[in-house]
Amino acid sequence: MKRTKATLLPVAVLSGLLFVCAAGALGQNEMRTVRGTVIDKAENPLPSAVVHLKNVKTTDVRTYISDSTGQFRFSGLDPNVDYELHAETDTLTSNTRTISSFDSRKEVVVPLKVDHEKKKS
Repeated sequence: MKRTKATLLPVAVLSGLLFVCAAGALGQNEMRTVRGTVIDKAENPLPSAVVHLKNVKTTDVRTYISDSTGQFRFSGLDPNVDYELHAETDTLTSNTRTISSFDSRKEVVVPLKVDHEKKKS
């Protein structure tokens, strides 16, 4: 039996699709971690600050209270989603930082400086 290019083409296309699907499935399991330190104006660690992490796609918000050394950590994050991150105390807040889905790092380290007054609503 003689094989021609016409009979081999569907096999090659199917093999390529299976490879792409398998690679995509493997990539989806690689979750992301965002961690960092909350600091004050003088760049001292700030314990007990509330850190907010917002999933821009679903608008779900997760919070974390920084530990005694100002550290925070969010793990198990979808690498295909953008996140917004900021920290605050009773009267002060940090700038909002964006964690982009285009950033391919599995662990993103973000310092958050709580250095300006909260806007009054």
